[in-house]
Amino acid sequence: MKKIILFSILISTVGFSQNMNFQNSAMRQLSNLENSENRITLGGYGEINFNGYDGTPNEIDVQRLVLLFAYKFDDRTQFVTEVEYEHVKEVYVEQAFVNYNITDNLNARAGLMLVPMGIINEYHEGPTYNGVERPSLDGKVIPTTWREIGFGIAGRSNELSFRYQLYAMNGFVSFNEDYVLRGSDGLRKGRQKGAESVNSDINIAAKIEYYGLPNIRFGLAAYSGKTQTTDLDNAATQVGLTMLGADYRYAKGRFSSRGQWVKTSLRDVAAYNAAGSKDLGSTMGGYYIEGAYNLLPLTNRQRLDIFVRYEDFDTHKKTDGGMTANPAYHRKETTLGFSYHLAPGVVVKGDYQSKKTAASDDVIGQLNFGVGFFF
Repeated sequence: MKKIILFSILISTVGFSQNMNFQNSAMRQLSNLENSENRITLGGYGEINFNGYDGTPNEIDVQRLVLLFAYKFDDRTQFVTEVEYEHVKEVYVEQAFVNYNITDNLNARAGLMLVPMGIINEYHEGPTYNGVERPSLDGKVIPTTWREIGFGIAGRSNELSFRYQLYAMNGFVSFNEDYVLRGSDGLRKGRQKGAESVNSDINIAAKIEYYGLPNIRFGLAAYSGKTQTTDLDNAATQVGLTMLGADYRYAKGRFSSRGQWVKTSLRDVAAYNAAGSKDLGSTMGGYYIEGAYNLLPLTNRQRLDIFVRYEDFDTHKKTDGGMTANPAYHRKETTLGFSYHLAPGVVVKGDYQSKKTAASDDVIGQLNFGVGFFF
């Protein structure tokens, strides 16, 4: 009940300071093609960060540099891709899909696409969110950046004020000559990223976003199916899963707020853990809420947001097979900082994070600074 009351207060008193015309990298590239005579568009985003840790050496990192390309074959058919360099030396393809305009408000898509779950998994370009690092909930539970190969439809109804996505997609791998999922970070190590992906089952991903009320946007998402395995004869190599998510983003004047809740339920976990000596939980999830305030006048071309975010998430909310839940997997984090938007698409960030787990009263502090860009 306390969580519900706090959530309601934040919605009623603060707003989301980023522009309400939300576009991620793929949406921007498609929009650029639509509004241009050119057949090709280029873009990019990236982050260069400093992380200062308690008791261990600091880290300075070109965390990611992403190059965006989109090509228009004709007025109905486009191709969008993102090539990502992480930590300078690791290269990934984050998205690569064909988009076909069936009508003005309905598109068919096929290829490597972001799974529509939560906020950050789709909108993770540095200037689009507060905090040097992405929320930890999105790293441990969803987990960002989560993309799969699949096909489906995406569109909107302006009359009913909603945007929708529905895809049939590949899923997390749970067994690839070894058991890969574990309790500390749930499904994260099962991300296949479109690289020679194992496929044994098709999963369904769906999201609807409602924008019919002033200044606020709501999202509801669902993902359901089974994990993938290379051992089709051994049922203990797979688990079933259902992930549900809800989020909001709200903007009015100088105030800002966003929040997110996600819950993942896993089936057949006891057999999986027994066969692979793993400690995967049967239920994981959590939430975060964030509020911010722009210190500069609304007429200023720059923006200086101060913000606070609170996260509470647990990858061992429930366990099966007599396994005791690990309290170290129940984490609470508070982040306090600023985002100074020098120009549209360029941000300088700084924040301090206070982290603790249910296993100890000890608090770990982390100081972060970063530069992000998106064009």
